[in-house]
Amino acid sequence: MNTTTRYLPAPGQPVTASDIARPVQGSLSSDLSELTKARLTFMVLLTTLAGFTLAGHGMFDWSKLIHTLLGTTLVAICSSILNQALERDTDALMRRTGERPFVTRRLPLTKTIIVGIILGVLGLGELAWFVNGLTTLLAAVTLVVYVVVYTPLKRRTELNTLIGTIPGALPPLIGATGALGHFSVEGWTLFALLALWQLPHFYAIAWLYREDYEAAGLRMVSVDDPKGRRTGIHALISALVLLPVSLLPTLIGHSGVFYGMIAGMLSPGFIVMAWRFEQQPDHARARALFLTSIAYLPLILTALAFDISIKSYCGW
Repeated sequence: MNTTTRYLPAPGQPVTASDIARPVQGSLSSDLSELTKARLTFMVLLTTLAGFTLAGHGMFDWSKLIHTLLGTTLVAICSSILNQALERDTDALMRRTGERPFVTRRLPLTKTIIVGIILGVLGLGELAWFVNGLTTLLAAVTLVVYVVVYTPLKRRTELNTLIGTIPGALPPLIGATGALGHFSVEGWTLFALLALWQLPHFYAIAWLYREDYEAAGLRMVSVDDPKGRRTGIHALISALVLLPVSLLPTLIGHSGVFYGMIAGMLSPGFIVMAWRFEQQPDHARARALFLTSIAYLPLILTALAFDISIKSYCGW
């Protein structure tokens, strides 16, 4: 394993071939965390759990829940490994991804890809054997759309952001079908919520790292938007549409007043941050929108899970 230091150029200076070629120090644990996108995988688990809980109305089979979460995790790790393998050349051109394990060659490419594929097959097998066929199919669709469709589209069209919301929003639907074995209003509601939440989140990231994306040749809306107007408008519109969607669980009677109150406070706050960014697209407001999005999702999903549990067990 390479352990020599990789020196990146100063801000504003171009990344050269020699910068890309030098390995960088890193521990195995940090490499694995980066390779598996640990924070993203945790979010996948959280949203899958939310879908399972909402569809099961707080009453569910614990064994099936464990198998659903385990299988989904393995497929998510496979997706991350294959995604980074395909994007290693692009990652090398961006500061925020320039030290990933495949870029710096700290992990063997071929062997790691084989391990990732094995994990993906095991995850799909777990879901097929212990959960149900529909959940397995959705997990496979998530893997294919993320790796085969979304990843290459990032170099071709700005629509990659919209396409990317599909695999990002499927985990709660996977959780819901894991609980029920069929599609449900609850699952599709969470799918819509996750899809719309991702858009302001992604647009904030696209603005924060627009120079990186441009250097790597990635087609993000922010790359051809020097003043940030289109990026800001896209973020605001998606945040506005998110408000009524976030209230759907209460409006259709699948959750109680508590969740409705929390969603009624969090979603307008999200809109305010998107509006501030749209009014003045700069680094500070893009970062504020990004941090708001990071806080929004776990808070609203926790409120939903708590509300459903109380309603199921206490009849409130």
